[in-house]
Amino acid sequence: MNQTPQSLQHPITEDDIANFLANTPDFFERHAELLATVQLSSGHGNRAVSLQERQAGMLRDKIRGLESRVVEMIRHGQENGAIADKMQSWVVKLLMTPAARDLPQTIVQELQTQFLIPQAAIKVWDVAAPFSDGDFAAGVSEDVRSFAASLTAPFCGLNVGIEAVNWLPDPAAAQSVALIALRTGVAPQAFGLLVLASPDAERFTIGMGTDFLQRIGELGSAALSRLRGPAEMVDAKLD
Repeated sequence: MNQTPQSLQHPITEDDIANFLANTPDFFERHAELLATVQLSSGHGNRAVSLQERQAGMLRDKIRGLESRVVEMIRHGQENGAIADKMQSWVVKLLMTPAARDLPQTIVQELQTQFLIPQAAIKVWDVAAPFSDGDFAAGVSEDVRSFAASLTAPFCGLNVGIEAVNWLPDPAAAQSVALIALRTGVAPQAFGLLVLASPDAERFTIGMGTDFLQRIGELGSAALSRLRGPAEMVDAKLD
């Protein structure tokens, strides 16, 4: 009875060859002539190239990829630097606003100027009595207050008939919006809401990062705290 050769019972696979070469690093030292005769696809069409040329091509591709990533990192760094400069200018304007009553308008105007935001509006409630007659403290419904209190992070997305969008000069032109609740520290109850809007439906999207908007809310809230305590009453009298 004839026996089937062992090599036919267990034919060598590509994985066997790969494992052998990986575990036998001195193979090509003993068979150096193979390096000059092995032909591989160039990776760019059907042309065959030597192993060394193929490796050199792969290395060049890898270098180009790394160069592209470095350029992208530099670009992101420059963009982040520009944003930081604009943020600093915005904060400086808030610090230089002498009258607390003017802070809401300063926040809105400077955000539009520094960050090229087409429309913005702000409302603040539960302010000290001397500021309760300001336009920024009027026209806020209980629904808006409840909505602001529910925001644990800035909301970004399409304008789907959100009531606070009506605070904008031209609500119909607002295709995408960012809504930022104003609160101090970890206080659950919001005391205001900042609305940013754009006619570009892709300017503020659901999936976008909100860290920058969160910082805007924190800094704006800190500045607006002047409207809410005993020190603000003195400020109002001085104004």
